Amino acid sequence: MASLNSGSNGNCYYIGNGADSVLIDAGISCRETERRMVRLGLSIRTIRAIFITHEHTDHTRGAEVLSRKYGIPVHITEATYKHSRMKLEPGMMKTFIPGFPLPVGLLMVTPFSKRHDASDPVSFTVTGNGLTVGVFTDIGIACNAVKQHMSQCHAAFLESNYDEQMLENGRYPVHLKRRIRGEKGHLSNDQALELFIAHRSSFLNLLVLSHLSAENNDPQRVLDIFNPQANGTRIVVASRYEESEVYEIECCRGESGSVG
Repeated sequence: MASLNSGSNGNCYYIGNGADSVLIDAGISCRETERRMVRLGLSIRTIRAIFITHEHTDHTRGAEVLSRKYGIPVHITEATYKHSRMKLEPGMMKTFIPGFPLPVGLLMVTPFSKRHDASDPVSFTVTGNGLTVGVFTDIGIACNAVKQHMSQCHAAFLESNYDEQMLENGRYPVHLKRRIRGEKGHLSNDQALELFIAHRSSFLNLLVLSHLSAENNDPQRVLDIFNPQANGTRIVVASRYEESEVYEIECCRGESGSVG
């Protein structure tokens, strides 16, 4: 698993098992996606599908070109596609209904509804080789579905979008601050930490804190509040400027393997 980019300037997460892989969102350009995957030693030819969480352009920007160039199907809800600006090639749009798992090669992708200011927002877990990775970003509040799926994960990308004090004292207008804090906005550092402490699994090896605000958060501040609560889980912060390393989830914490 790897973050190719994470933030309001573009979101794209890679999850695979060596033979089959998926992208959760494609919010950076096709060219930049290609460059970053090459630098990580990942083959774009293994991508079997792109899954879209919602229609905002920082999650869809590169999907059309990637799909057209490589013949990759884009899985998206009907409402999300309707409200997006995408024009996918015939046969490349695959609609789904949240709550129903979707097989992709040897992977199983499970979409579920969440709360965000979009037409039909979803998050995903991806399961393969007995391991589950979650992508939980763009979430206004941690509903029961988010909590349930978080508790099943061996690794997760989890939104930690803003620091309450930085947002309050920042230059954003009042209406935007309210939107960010609202039940259809984003998770704060404190909300993400609460979710992590209360609903992580005993086998959560890796937590990649994601979608940090450039204006209202600071990576070191996030690490400073999460690391004391890590309890053996590796904590890292995804960058909004470059790709992460490739993290290899080999087995459950406490067994013979580890997170690479």
